[in-house]
Amino acid sequence: MSGVRRLGRRWRRRRPLRTRLAVAASAAVALVAVGVCTAAFFVIRYEMFHQLDLNLTQSATRVIQENRDGGPQVVAGECRYLSAPACAQIVPALPAEDPAALYLLPVSAPVREVATGDRVPYFSNITLSGKPMRMLTTRLGDDKALQVALRSDSVEKGVRQAAGLLAAIGAAGVLLAAGLGYWVSRTGLAPVARLTATAERIASTRDPRHRIELPPGPPGRQDEVTRLAASFNTMLGELEQSVTAQRRLVADASHELRTPLTALRTNAELLARADRLTNAQRDRAAGALARQLREVTGLVNDLIELARDEEPTPLLEEVRLAALAEHAVTAARAHWPSTPFTLHIAPDAAETVRPGVPARLTRLLTNLLDNAAKFSPAGLPVEVELTASRHARSGSGSGSGSGSGERLELTVRDHGPGITTEDLPYVFDRFYRAETARALPGSGLGLAMARQIARAHGAELTAKQAQGGGALFRLTFE
Repeated sequence: MSGVRRLGRRWRRRRPLRTRLAVAASAAVALVAVGVCTAAFFVIRYEMFHQLDLNLTQSATRVIQENRDGGPQVVAGECRYLSAPACAQIVPALPAEDPAALYLLPVSAPVREVATGDRVPYFSNITLSGKPMRMLTTRLGDDKALQVALRSDSVEKGVRQAAGLLAAIGAAGVLLAAGLGYWVSRTGLAPVARLTATAERIASTRDPRHRIELPPGPPGRQDEVTRLAASFNTMLGELEQSVTAQRRLVADASHELRTPLTALRTNAELLARADRLTNAQRDRAAGALARQLREVTGLVNDLIELARDEEPTPLLEEVRLAALAEHAVTAARAHWPSTPFTLHIAPDAAETVRPGVPARLTRLLTNLLDNAAKFSPAGLPVEVELTASRHARSGSGSGSGSGSGERLELTVRDHGPGITTEDLPYVFDRFYRAETARALPGSGLGLAMARQIARAHGAELTAKQAQGGGALFRLTFE
């Protein structure tokens, strides 16, 4: 038996899902069809023989009424003919009392037992003169038994005909089951087949723009396979966006790295011929090389930071934003000594915490402060403010209603030239630099990195033109 099971498992592993589903559906329908036909055969057979037994019982009742006081004898019948009435005979309990004439029906020991009352009446099948017959043996008075027989040719013929008809119906049912199983497997697994074909096409072409065609209809009424295909399409959309962003990042990085790497190679080649340079030329080339190395290192680090999509969960902790803001402003004052930084923290925001990665949030604030200081004229302040406010929010999920939450807002405002209307939609794009910023140091990744860190922490970073001049960046934690 274990060998049969292993063979079955091996067969299932080597057959595609469509074939297994078709075989399973066909086998189920075929078993039902065969079972129904088998049950119908036994019901028909029982009913036909039951009707014959009722005829025998009626004939026996009539003979008993007519020959209640009769002795052992052949009562009636010519059993050889199909149309003849039931043949009957009376048999005594003792063989010594048998009549001189021969019996038509076979007399055995059970017949004598019925006559003495030691055995209940019974039906039996016999053959007489080469013809099948159905016989009833019952008791007739004291110490006598009555045997009544009818030919069963027509009943057995009807049973055979019913068997042949039901066998044909069962065979047709099996064929129909096979057809239905094939149709069910093709129809039910059509979305799976399309999903498989799409996945194989994507694997071969490495192009995530392909989608699975979905049947029309509202999403709430779609079946499980259709919802799976819809989820797969959503996943493909996310994959396409990720691949597109990755390719754009690689293209932008290669473009931005080309110039500093060329400069690095030029200065390195100059230093390789240091014996031909004066001391001043050699010092100038070494200084340029060191400066370019720092720029390339910073650019590569920024690219690595941008490649991270979300914050590592094990590094999350409860962060007090007021402390982070104080630390970032202190560091910015040391880095930009010619730019005054002012910090205002509202009392209700001083102890407020949010889950996050301290190092990443510090990087976010540092990028905003560096960007503001870069565009602020010397002596004009960069204003940093942290506030908290209550706001209404609607609950979601079972049993939750509307309530209120605390919103934290950190703003960084400079008094520089501000952001033009044309540049405002692109300030958070990677490597984007406005016309007024192209002469300034930087890679154009600072604000893109800041927005990515903000979104990874569930916050939103926006920019706008400040009233009275300058740029205003707002970081909002809900």
